[in-house]
Amino acid sequence: MLFLNRKQTLERKIKEALTAIKLERTYSKEEIVQMYLNEYYFGRGAYGIAAAAKTYFNKRAEELSVNDCAFLVALLKGPGRYSVFESADEVIGIRNRALYSYYDWGVISRPEYDSLKALPMELNAPIVEIGRAPYFTEMVRRYLLDKYGEKKLYSGGLKVLTTLDWGLQQVAEAEIAERLDSIQARIERTYPLGTPAYTSTVPDTTDSLGDSIMVYKQIQGAAISINNENGDILVLVGGKSFEESEWNRAVQATLQPGSAFKPFIYTAAMDNGYHPSDIFYDNSIKLEIPGTRDWRPHNFDNEFMGRMTLRRGLQLSRNLVAIKLLLKIHPEQAIFYANKMGITTRLSPVASLAIGTELVRPVDMVSAYTVFPNGGIRVPYRYILKIVDRYGNVLEDNSAIQKEEVLSAQTAYVMVSMLQSVIDGGTGRRARWMGFSRPAGGKTGTSDNFCDNWFLGFTPQITTGVWVGFDDKTSIGKNQTGSTNALPIWTNIMKAAHDTLPILDFEIPEGIEHIDVCLESGKLATDRCVEVAKEIFRIEEIPQETCPLHPSKGLYVSPGTVDDRLLSPEDTSDVIHF
Repeated sequence: MLFLNRKQTLERKIKEALTAIKLERTYSKEEIVQMYLNEYYFGRGAYGIAAAAKTYFNKRAEELSVNDCAFLVALLKGPGRYSVFESADEVIGIRNRALYSYYDWGVISRPEYDSLKALPMELNAPIVEIGRAPYFTEMVRRYLLDKYGEKKLYSGGLKVLTTLDWGLQQVAEAEIAERLDSIQARIERTYPLGTPAYTSTVPDTTDSLGDSIMVYKQIQGAAISINNENGDILVLVGGKSFEESEWNRAVQATLQPGSAFKPFIYTAAMDNGYHPSDIFYDNSIKLEIPGTRDWRPHNFDNEFMGRMTLRRGLQLSRNLVAIKLLLKIHPEQAIFYANKMGITTRLSPVASLAIGTELVRPVDMVSAYTVFPNGGIRVPYRYILKIVDRYGNVLEDNSAIQKEEVLSAQTAYVMVSMLQSVIDGGTGRRARWMGFSRPAGGKTGTSDNFCDNWFLGFTPQITTGVWVGFDDKTSIGKNQTGSTNALPIWTNIMKAAHDTLPILDFEIPEGIEHIDVCLESGKLATDRCVEVAKEIFRIEEIPQETCPLHPSKGLYVSPGTVDDRLLSPEDTSDVIHF
């Protein structure tokens, strides 16, 4: 065990014999047994007799009784074969077999044997220490169990190098806990105990009659941070308390993303001939759905804002603009782009896809958002870098970064620019109010009836996503949105994540131009246009048509620049073009 591997080969058996001879010449029998017991795997994660005493009996090794020792000795034949915490009869049977060996070898007398085997045998359930980043750690454990099996996991002495940033993880856990406690307190102040939507019935464990009591449902949350460059998961929080619920909402739950899904609709459109300056109308529509009543979608504020650009529609998260855009490009097209960028759940090609009614995994959403700051390159997320067994053999090496181009750099940058508008002056502007000033883009999300609150956003270096909600789709409360509950958590995590990182801006790829457009028509701005803004275009898609609403032979000139079309030929030599 100390010096050789476990391969069942003739070579190994020869080495084992030679090693055994040398050990017996060097050490006494007692020393060899001591080394053996200090190294042996007793099951349930316990290596060595001291760990086994703690695991099975919550005692120190010197406190073990004869009965305790008999049980542990019996485990030496194969701890993995016994379900010792599930069957009291099996525990006693294991112990009694060892006690009989004591008697058979003359260590104890027959009366002692009869007396000891008549005693009850109780094991303490293993003390589970939550440890660091329990949801992340459990995700790693499940991966190892599925791939390598229980024997390798618990007796292989594996060393696993992961991607977790422990310092940032602590920040995320604290931010999640603080915000969820605040929301929980508000709910308990607002709704009396017994309100059906916010309370549930559970057995009273202190009541011998088994009566039930009413308790408040607990608000939950999840957070994931990913390094854009290599896909490393830096932070993973899967819930409010691992001790109360091991369900990992970050990777196991499928949730409605609400408006956080809209960027995939816009991406598909931008990659297929649409532009941020295109005009759509935020007004009422009626959709006929076979087999059910007509659907009249609405906006969050139940109002309509009329004519606006697609940039403005995404910035203010107008549902009607997103739905109309989806119907123009067809839902199947949007699903194709979402899948290509990293969404793995099944999406139905329905009109409500535009407002995020289909189910997604939080980790998929965060990973897919990294495509935007990565210039169209998808880097699959990873959380294990290397796995080494106790003999130094590398079982797995994931250090190589996998990359796949799923969007053009130009399309990715157009989306980065549009999502920057969300944070700089749209539904995500609270991040700026809270002091996060770095170049960043993102999107809020709130599902129907305020059940799911989201914020997903990125800088050039890191992408983070936060979800807040109840497991059973209970409403968090009227007007409780992603901006209200998820965005503050996101902001504080990102501020901590970038504390020591250089300030970087998003790289503008070749083939992108900034052009003055009229916000009323979406066309080239003339000198008569009132609402004008710089908009980005691929060079080959720069609009040629001037604004028909404000016709003029002169084009708009941005303040501080010189329009060389108004200069005489001899004056143009000193003009600097921007």
